[in-house]
Amino acid sequence: MTIKRFGLAAVAALCAAGLSAPSLALKPATAAAAKPAKASAVLAEADVSPALILPPPPARGSAQEAAELAEVRRIAGSATPERLAQARADDIHEDPSIFDATIGGGFAAKRLPATWALLRLVQDEGEAAAAASKRYFNRTRPWGIDSTLTHCGADNKFIKSNHSYPSGHATLGYSVGFVLAELIPEKAQAIEIRAADYAYSRIVCAVHFRSDTEASHALGVLVATRLLAAPALGKRIAAARAELQAARFTAR
Repeated sequence: MTIKRFGLAAVAALCAAGLSAPSLALKPATAAAAKPAKASAVLAEADVSPALILPPPPARGSAQEAAELAEVRRIAGSATPERLAQARADDIHEDPSIFDATIGGGFAAKRLPATWALLRLVQDEGEAAAAASKRYFNRTRPWGIDSTLTHCGADNKFIKSNHSYPSGHATLGYSVGFVLAELIPEKAQAIEIRAADYAYSRIVCAVHFRSDTEASHALGVLVATRLLAAPALGKRIAAARAELQAARFTAR
């Protein structure tokens, strides 16, 4: 059931491009000023390139890009002070703790060592996959096209104007969220809503287009699905599940 909910956009994006769920081909970052890249420790540098993982983003100067840019202007420009504050908070909080309040009941992943270690591994694998696609597609961010846009990344020395597709934050939300929803199915719907809202914050922040976050949904679910099926992670997943059961966050 969780897979059906979380995977809907992912399946649609992959099927539209005529793709299955491939392995992730990664290559190291070369720019000295870039954010330190996470390397894949579980997913193989296998037989496909980022071009085969996701469909390409709208072409530069296309009508679709113009429509997406207009949407970013509208969403960012009409955001309430409260929603903008949330988007800025989401911008600086980039780890599995973004789901703590959603799960509730005193949940704090950092106080659950097996769970935290698994979720951080999922985050790292998603970051590596997203970084490879960012470098390959080289898409300009909304504020790189429209310099009048006020955006959340203005003070971030690591943010690059040509790393829009897909969103690293949104990939984190969807990949970690998918795994958490499998571990705590009682909270699957709330986790999915939080992952989608976390992705929406990237548009409110004017740092990503809608298609960037949709690509992140597809990529995040793909990464999470492969990790959950990876034999090398079987013991870690079982340990996290047992830990969550013992702490009474799930009965399954």
